Amino acid sequence: MEVKMINDPLRASVLSVKLIPNVDAKMAEELNLPNGYRSIGIITADSDDVTYTALDEATKMAEVVIVYAKSFYGGAANANTKLAGEVIGIMAGPNPAEVKSGLNAAIDFIENGGCFYSANEDDTIPYYAHCVSRTGSYLSKTAGVEEGAALAYLIAPPLEAMYALDAALKAADVTLAAFFGPPSETNFGGGLLTGSQSACKSACDAFAEAVKFVAQNPKKI
Repeated sequence: MEVKMINDPLRASVLSVKLIPNVDAKMAEELNLPNGYRSIGIITADSDDVTYTALDEATKMAEVVIVYAKSFYGGAANANTKLAGEVIGIMAGPNPAEVKSGLNAAIDFIENGGCFYSANEDDTIPYYAHCVSRTGSYLSKTAGVEEGAALAYLIAPPLEAMYALDAALKAADVTLAAFFGPPSETNFGGGLLTGSQSACKSACDAFAEAVKFVAQNPKKI
């Protein structure tokens, strides 16, 4: 019998991945592919925020750009098909080799990199407090920061997210670069904070502790 506890890592899983070496011209137009980029890679997974971080990682490891990334309504627990999960990401590159490298980087991060953690004993309150030491092109655009900046990527259920985001902002010399007001498509909330790498790490730690405090004291004002 699996024993669950606070701080359990809640690993994400890749559900499907495909490479199209030379995408149809009309699809390329719809996806607004950069000039000369006709190869695309498509990936689905059961965690949107981990996947968004993974897509950013891909832009640092290969010559790819993220042309499409969307969360599905209701999250992975309410996915209506086997391989949908809760997110789809599409990257484009100048050739199949670059896109394959980007996909492999994304897969590796989803399976072995940052993940959600449990804030309570039965793993029913997950949170994501991941320090991105150096952004790639995707998260830089999302946060409106220069490429290579540090970010604290903070996500939790609605009330937990708002309470803990405030705690994170007060705990370190960071600024709010992007605010994700609840409910997101997956009924979570949070934000992206920017500052030095050490400040972002401190913000992540403060966010995690605040989420766990709410989980243990849900009705204590």
